[in-house]
Amino acid sequence: MVTRHIERESRAKSIGRYYPSEIGNCMRKVWYSYRYPQQVQPELLKIFEVGNMLHGFVVEVLKSEKNADVQLLKSEFPLKIETPEFIVSGRVDDLVLVKTSGKTIIVEVKSTKSIEFVKEASESHAMQLQLYMHATGIHNGIVLYIDKSNLESKQFSVEYSQEKVREIMQRFRELDQLLKSGLLPVDEAKRDEKKQWMCRFCEYQGKCRKSEA
Repeated sequence: MVTRHIERESRAKSIGRYYPSEIGNCMRKVWYSYRYPQQVQPELLKIFEVGNMLHGFVVEVLKSEKNADVQLLKSEFPLKIETPEFIVSGRVDDLVLVKTSGKTIIVEVKSTKSIEFVKEASESHAMQLQLYMHATGIHNGIVLYIDKSNLESKQFSVEYSQEKVREIMQRFRELDQLLKSGLLPVDEAKRDEKKQWMCRFCEYQGKCRKSEA
């Protein structure tokens, strides 16, 4: 029952419409996911759903009278950035908008297996938050990590940067051009030591090894 519900909630993809959560991934994997879409495995979907549950937990904590110094403004909202060539959009449900000490802050909630190994916001999560800050015009952002096993947390501020946003949008532009032309991106995860772990869990390993377009 749970698996069927989660599968119904998973989203279809179409070239020209992209999601903020994709841009920090290996571009070749994202390219494959549009050219050769695969049904996401139920176990992976369940992991995503656990993240949604933790987001709900954070919302309840912020609404609690025990946190009177923090005002919950919004717990999810749509995001849409339009360009002449493509659209970046999606229902953003891992964000919380709060107000504290007179300052409005976007909080991006992420789950992790072990909080002790989290030393900084990941590049992918920081890139997503840059997009969210750009789209909303709210330039105060925090990535909040919550340990799935014990609910311990760490938070990291992300400074808004117009230059970073330009780089991210250029990355979307390159993805869009490669998808529309049918040209395969470079295998960037293999070439970046910090991203090589992505290859171990990639469902497109076979195609990637052959550079199959």
